[in-house]
Amino acid sequence: MSVAGDKRVTLGRITGVYGIKGWVKVFSFTEPRENILDFDGWILEQAGSRRRVEMEQGRRQGKGIVAKLRGVDDRDAASALIGAEIGVPRSALPPCEAGEYYWTDLEGLVVQNLEGVRLGIVDHLLATGANDVLVLRGDEERLIPFVSPDVVRRVDLDAGTIVVDWEPDFEPD
Repeated sequence: MSVAGDKRVTLGRITGVYGIKGWVKVFSFTEPRENILDFDGWILEQAGSRRRVEMEQGRRQGKGIVAKLRGVDDRDAASALIGAEIGVPRSALPPCEAGEYYWTDLEGLVVQNLEGVRLGIVDHLLATGANDVLVLRGDEERLIPFVSPDVVRRVDLDAGTIVVDWEPDFEPD
């Protein structure tokens, strides 16, 4: 089954092997970590290629996650997967609550301020602990805190825009 045309959301990465029977260590981006095990049909992306794999088993192991993938039956096969990103189709994610967004849905949106000045396009987001930060690409890189409603006034996924209360010449101290 080809997955080349599916929009894929990265949920984690294979970071190592666990044992000799083909189990892999997984670094999960989900919260809590073990939520990555709730998704059927992982899409592994490695060296520019994608393939769908089925998980036979998975569990929390210490502070991490380990998984056994169908057809990966020894340590050598598991080793070949180290570094692969683990994704799922965007449609596999549960719906968000009102006013909440998946980062993947914000990436690529045009950001403009209240006066309609285009500030850039969301390249990615950063988690800082205090709040998430939009990283914009455009004439220059801009970092804008995702603080709603003080800074982020409106997100319109259908229109592909985010409106922010932010001055184009703002320079952080």
